[in-house]
Amino acid sequence: MNLIVNNFKQVKKIINNDDVNIIAVSKSFQYEYIKPLIEFGHKHFGENKVQEAIIKWSNIKDQLPGINLHMIGRLQSNKAKDAIKLFDYIHSLDNNKLAKLLAKLEQSLNLKRKYFIQINIGNEKQKNGIKIEEIDEFYNFCKKTLHLNVVGLMAIPPIDNNESKYFKLLMELNQSLGLSELSMGMSTDYQEALKYRTTYVRIGSAIFGQRS
Repeated sequence: MNLIVNNFKQVKKIINNDDVNIIAVSKSFQYEYIKPLIEFGHKHFGENKVQEAIIKWSNIKDQLPGINLHMIGRLQSNKAKDAIKLFDYIHSLDNNKLAKLLAKLEQSLNLKRKYFIQINIGNEKQKNGIKIEEIDEFYNFCKKTLHLNVVGLMAIPPIDNNESKYFKLLMELNQSLGLSELSMGMSTDYQEALKYRTTYVRIGSAIFGQRS
């Protein structure tokens, strides 16, 4: 059994919940690393750079339409058109300008995508995301004005050994908006995120090993 598939099975065993989707974060890994997991039947993969994803995934997605590709990095406006053509989910919807552009592209390309609104849950200057106090207004703008299919919230908590506080807060914000999906938890903290009803965990090193 391939080591990467073995690692994936270990993560799945720990999660032990079919309602939680594992996004295998394949950014910076070549196709030969990813191929065993695709052959094993896994469907959700995450990338954070649009150009890298195009090179790696365009042919695979043409051949295997069941693959779901998740944009988990910051999405710049000049890459939005390429991203919306390739990715099924965008986890980093975080400003009005981007939201308006994505809505316009959906219309012109006749596409519908699924979006997570990124929240700056720890109010950190170096991180992107909507401020907590602005979430209601931004959500209503995306959903009611632009008709984007916002399925849930996403956040990366501060590294301060207090993840549970932020996961709980994000869960409560998600519930207050009546959203069904929640994107939180990575290789180092996904077991904690599971306690707070996450439905998508973004797992890289626990599956693929450390990036070089």
